[in-house]
Amino acid sequence: MMPAMKLDVIPPTRPPSSTPWYAGGLQFTCTQCGNCCTGGPGYVWISEEEVQRLAEFFKLSVPEVLRKYCRTIRGRISLKERRMPNGNYDCIFLKELTAETKSNDRQLEPGEPIPTTRYGCAIYPVRPLQCRTWPFWETNLSGREMWDFAAGRCPGMNSGSRKFTREQIESLRNATDWPEDPPTSSEK
Repeated sequence: MMPAMKLDVIPPTRPPSSTPWYAGGLQFTCTQCGNCCTGGPGYVWISEEEVQRLAEFFKLSVPEVLRKYCRTIRGRISLKERRMPNGNYDCIFLKELTAETKSNDRQLEPGEPIPTTRYGCAIYPVRPLQCRTWPFWETNLSGREMWDFAAGRCPGMNSGSRKFTREQIESLRNATDWPEDPPTSSEK
């Protein structure tokens, strides 16, 4: 008879730590890059109450908002996406914000800022809870590695002027309605 093999493929379970890895806080300031609103196909879940807020924002009926901007997946409501020429899927409300210039073909004056392209949300004042709580989602907070992985696509993570405390982070992670002081761009 062969002796039993011992394979360490499943790490031993450790009791949950009372001090999460982010206990010292996390930095995040939205740079309006739009990366959180584009990429592979996905879902932006929106509650019935948020659909109502969206209807009021657009001065449309709830059925019109659902038809124009939403889709139903397994009984839940998500915002629609647009398939872009580069293969990404953009949230239907992601819009390009281009710095205006007097003429596209003129030379810049010395010291004049270079026009940049940023991205914004067409429904920013009534954006869904899922958007309001980025990047403080359970998945991103599950470990430093996951946070840093998400930060690879989000230049606002681990940078900027705003630092969130453990209490603020957990409040955003656990939010069930719009938080009072959500993560936001510096211009909003």
